[in-house]
Parts: sequence; structure tokens; C-alpha cells
Amino acid sequence: MSKAKDLINELLVETFNRILTIEGEALKKEGVKLSMSEVHVLEAVEKLPEPSMTAISQKLGIAPGSLSVAINTLFQKGYVRRYTDNYDRRKVLVALEDKSKTVLDIHQKFHQHMIDSVFSDLKLGEDEILIQSLKNVSDYFKLYQIE
Repeated sequence: MSKAKDLINELLVETFNRILTIEGEALKKEGVKLSMSEVHVLEAVEKLPEPSMTAISQKLGIAPGSLSVAINTLFQKGYVRRYTDNYDRRKVLVALEDKSKTVLDIHQKFHQHMIDSVFSDLKLGEDEILIQSLKNVSDYFKLYQIE
């Protein structure tokens, strides 16, 4: 790999890992006893207009079987409930229990603080460059397939 590619790879991996570590530590300090994967499942359920098992697994980019394990765990812990669609009994939907709202509020505050910190350090005009660059990276990974 070229030096530029090596550096970009290192920065992406380091940033991704550091965010997950800081995020996990911040939630633990607030008393959240869920894994980051479980919190991200709750977040997907909250954001989807129709949180079916299929839609959640697609949004998170995980296998349906992996999602089933996570949903079962979250159900046992009292954070979600499952139910079938009234019009299509084959479709399993997921809803958040009240208990999950607190976790999602804490999670949202962490993200807001993180973004506020990033923007407080940027100079005027740099935010547009960062936004476009991150959008390009995000768009790429939405289409990325391991071959």
C-alpha cells in the first residue's frame, strides 16, 4: 500500500476503535449495562419507521441470525418487545420498552457532546470539507462488499 493509503487505513481503524471505546466507557459511567452492539440495535429500532427484524438487520449490516440473538438478549433484559404485524403475520416487528428510552437518551447525549467537541475545534469552512469527506467515506462503506 502507498503511504497515503496506509495512513488513511490507520486513521480510520484508530478513530473507529477509539470512538467505540470512549462511547462504551461513557455509557458505563452513566450506569448503562448493555454492550455497544445492543445499544446500536436499540438505536436502529428507534430510528426505523417500521422496525422489522429484516429492516433492523439491513440497517445495521448484520446477519438476521445475529440480530435474533441480540433481540432475544434485549427482550430478556426488558429493553424490547417483539410482535407480529397485524396485516402480515410472518413479519416480526420490534418495539422499545420504556427502559430503553433512558439508554438512548444517554447515548444521544454522548454523540451530541462528541460532535460539539469536533466542531468546536474546527475553523470556519473546515466543517464543510469534513462533512463531504465523511459522507464520501460513509457512502463507500454502504456499498462495500467483501469479495
